[in-house]
Amino acid sequence: MPREAGQLAIDERNSVAIVQINRPEKRNALTSAFWSDMRTVLRALENNRSMRVIVLTGAGNEAFCAGGDIGDFQKLITLEQKRAFQTDAMRTFAALEECPLPIIAAVNGWALGGGCELTLACDMAIASDKAVFAMPESALGLVPGYGVLRAPEVIGRQMTKLMVMAGERLNAQQALQAGIVQGVVPHDELMPAVLELAERIAANSSLAHAVGKKLINRGLGRAEFDYSAEALTVLQSSEDTREGIAAFLQKRKPRFGER
Repeated sequence: MPREAGQLAIDERNSVAIVQINRPEKRNALTSAFWSDMRTVLRALENNRSMRVIVLTGAGNEAFCAGGDIGDFQKLITLEQKRAFQTDAMRTFAALEECPLPIIAAVNGWALGGGCELTLACDMAIASDKAVFAMPESALGLVPGYGVLRAPEVIGRQMTKLMVMAGERLNAQQALQAGIVQGVVPHDELMPAVLELAERIAANSSLAHAVGKKLINRGLGRAEFDYSAEALTVLQSSEDTREGIAAFLQKRKPRFGER
């Protein structure tokens, strides 16, 4: 029986848990509450001995996750609030990386900003042929705090710079070639394909999965997460970010550098 945890809907099917970002009317944009909700769900699934694989996806047919809810950013007024937000997000990315259960991203549409970063944080990803990937935060005067740390190892420094600086969008096939996803299937076949993969993984040793994941990720440090959170806190307090968010909400081009 599906249940909800804040912005997330959880459907446990035997040994596979489908965790769905459940704001289709907002293209599954992430509120500040998402980050702690996600960690709560991960802890519960880790403690459920019958769970062996997690599938992360988005509700609806349009978006996996369109990134952070920009309107929600405006609620972060003080430097302490902004620092707490950035630290909370990075804790969740770390929890996804360190979860002993294999996590598959089923990318069913737009994966922008935080949505692209969530894809990178999962152990593997399968995309619908309608999926689009981008890290367009520079248009808001920001950078993807997790993406700038992890994307270079996955897609290379130059491609990361292209995505971060130019907001380059990759279609599903380009994302496959870049290494963001490990498979592309027709849109209507996405969940059957992902669940078939999840069941194949679930049939193997959970202990081997946990140990293997830890060994594969052994070079991924967390010290840079604190540095990234602090850098993003300062950046989020800048005039460029204020202008970028205002321009987004007013549906106009930002005027960076104009004082």
